[in-house]
Order: sequence, then C-alpha cells, then structure tokens
Amino acid sequence: MENILGVKSVTAEASIQAPLELVWYAWVISERVSEWFAPQAIIEARDGGAYELYFVPGNVTNMNTKGCKVTKFNEKKELHFTWKGPDPFEKIMNHEKELTIVEVTFDSVDDCTTIVNVRHTGFKDEESWDEAVNWHQMAWPEVLGSLKSALEKGEGNLCCQP
Repeated sequence: MENILGVKSVTAEASIQAPLELVWYAWVISERVSEWFAPQAIIEARDGGAYELYFVPGNVTNMNTKGCKVTKFNEKKELHFTWKGPDPFEKIMNHEKELTIVEVTFDSVDDCTTIVNVRHTGFKDEESWDEAVNWHQMAWPEVLGSLKSALEKGEGNLCCQP
C-alpha cells in the first residue's frame, strides 16, 4: 500500500502465461470479463465508456459498479476506470464525484507472458476508510489470480460472490 499526500492506494501484480492480446481482451470485452471477474459485465472499451460489473446477475441496485466509466484507454497498454466498492463501503467510497480509480497496465514480457499491474487509487487516509483499503488489498490479488487461472487453465473464479 502506498500513501501519498493523505491518499492511500493498493497495488497488485500478476505474471500470466498468455499473450498480451488475450490478456487485454480479458479486461475489455464484456463476455471475457464475465468469465473471471463478475458474472455480468457491461464494458464499452473506449474513453468515457461504461465499466460496469454486476456481481449478482440481474441485480442493478446492489453489489455492482453501475455508473463507473473508463477514464483512460490506451490499447494493449493501460486501462483506467472509476470504481465503486462493495456494498458495506458504499457510504464512504461510492459517491459519484468521489469514486476511486483503478489503473491497469499491461507489459508483454515475450510472446507468451504478460505482466498485469493493478493500482487502485483514491482511498482517503482516514480511519473510516481502513476496512475498505484492507478489503481491496485482499481482493485485487484474488481478482488477478482468477484472471491468471482463467487464461492459463480455463478456470476463472468469479469475485465477490455473496
């Protein structure tokens, strides 16, 4: 975890035995995202496009990132999007003008290996945010583990199931 000027961030990294293009598509194509991250996804792969994950399919009011948007789209290099935390943290981190940001970068090591880095920023350095920060420190490595498993073995584990 980093702490710069009163704002905390969470980082995670995974080395995935898959070509860059496949790893990239796993993040930017709705059907691919629903194989390893959330069972329902609406991804509009462009600046300003939707980045919405629904952790309970069909439920658009709970456990989702409804309204989140792509804030940076640099094809096969980086993807940034706004983020809403799980429902237990909605009072502190799910306000439209104060959403946190997830920054995902992609580095091709060779034709068969891609490094994915996640940097989740915007957590306030306040005691009321500690539990949310700790939860995300646990969750992002699990999310990347699911991505790795989905791409390497065809066995993704969906995140945040009730």
